[in-house]
Amino acid sequence: MRGIDTALRKLRREVFKEVARVAYEAGEEDVRAEIEAIPYRITPDDKPRYRESIYRERAIASERVRLAMGLSLRPEDKPVHLTSGLTRSNIPEKYYEPPLMQVIPSACEACEDNVYKVSDQCRGCVAHPCVTVCPKGAISIVNGKSVIDQSKCIKCGKCKKVCPYDAIAHKVRPCSSACGIKAIKTDSQGRARIDNDMCVGCGQCMLACPFGAVADKSQIFQLIQAIRRGDKIVAAVAPAIVGQFGDNVGLGQIKGALKALGFADMHEVAVGADVGAAVEAHHYATEVATGKIPFMLTSCCPAWAMLAKKQFPTMIDEISNALTPMVATARSIKQKEPDSRVVFIGPCAAKKLEAGRQSVRSDVDFVITFEELSAMFEAKGIDFGAFEGDTFEDEATAAGRGYACAGGVTSAITDCINEYYPGIEVKIEHADGLDECRKMLMLAKAGKKNGCLIEGMGCPGGCVAGAGTCLTVDKASQSVQKLMKATEKKLPEKELFEIELP
Repeated sequence: MRGIDTALRKLRREVFKEVARVAYEAGEEDVRAEIEAIPYRITPDDKPRYRESIYRERAIASERVRLAMGLSLRPEDKPVHLTSGLTRSNIPEKYYEPPLMQVIPSACEACEDNVYKVSDQCRGCVAHPCVTVCPKGAISIVNGKSVIDQSKCIKCGKCKKVCPYDAIAHKVRPCSSACGIKAIKTDSQGRARIDNDMCVGCGQCMLACPFGAVADKSQIFQLIQAIRRGDKIVAAVAPAIVGQFGDNVGLGQIKGALKALGFADMHEVAVGADVGAAVEAHHYATEVATGKIPFMLTSCCPAWAMLAKKQFPTMIDEISNALTPMVATARSIKQKEPDSRVVFIGPCAAKKLEAGRQSVRSDVDFVITFEELSAMFEAKGIDFGAFEGDTFEDEATAAGRGYACAGGVTSAITDCINEYYPGIEVKIEHADGLDECRKMLMLAKAGKKNGCLIEGMGCPGGCVAGAGTCLTVDKASQSVQKLMKATEKKLPEKELFEIELP
């Protein structure tokens, strides 16, 4: 459903817009009342827009508001006010209560998961091949139609494959199907539940749920508080930003619009990707190609890196120690402007976790997605046409900008190796989507990928397919490719690998 302006997408945008509006406009004494009014602004009369009743609709909207302010959902068995915890969150600092991803219980429809059922398409044929192939005798004929005994069914799917009318449906919970690491479980009431010990924050479950029952936490409220306080806020924008706010909206217009929101400046995270490409090219040439280490895993995708660390801890040494583009860019900004606060703006939900990790200092003060930034533009009534004359001087190379698409990381590193370390044979493997990433890691662990540079992307399609994008994957990828072709400088300098950012 990405890229389709569904009712659910409009609802999410409306919640973010209203939270941003309150953050920009409300005085300290009015914040609580304004926050409490948001569910009523979304459903202003007695006619529900998304659910069967205004009461359920407003209850769910209230939980969305809490998540949009970085707060956790309220417990179902205790009376907790909508604005409970607001004082802690109403600060100009990075803030949210873990976990990042949460299922809103009142919004979850308790979808059936991995169940085979006979639909009304069954014609009651004479052959009954479904009965014949069932290994457990779970299918019988009742009133001429097939019926599956769920207590006997082993979910093998053989009946579905042989049905000539496709009358047997395989019902799978969308969020569970989208989760490549099987972190979606079921609670006592049949609703979805996220196993936070397994979850890596990619957000694909959030994209898949047609009821919007899965949502992540936002920092837009705290970011706007920092802007209102007068902090020097610098935007570090991911390469996938091109095209997100209109086909003809360029980097210059985006920079102008960000300044209208209160940002002091804008820089490309593709600059950090250039550093990463040079560093990882050097590591491959000097460590993998020489046999010092069996293979190398790229490090720029936090969901991929977290998957490797959580499920394949013995392979931690094979993960590149290069700084991720986000971190490298943030450190570069703070070296030049130590009084600034850096906001990473990108397509990725998992970056919110990376920014807060303790093992490597990120130097990132806030993380927001393109979807959240779009709501901020709406809240302030930004018209990109007002910035048509604004320009942005290219900072990055085509290689760094290509990091946004699946295969773009290894492509950039390979080009650097071929240019600066001629004669070295480069073996490339890449996987996108956590299920494919997990399979790739299993093969690497088994010694099947020795000598390889392995790129992993948690989202199918790469960063352009992140949970916080505004476009379809194809359109976002085309926008990035177009920018790459128009970029004059194609590769980063070899010497970038020598840059040390403390």
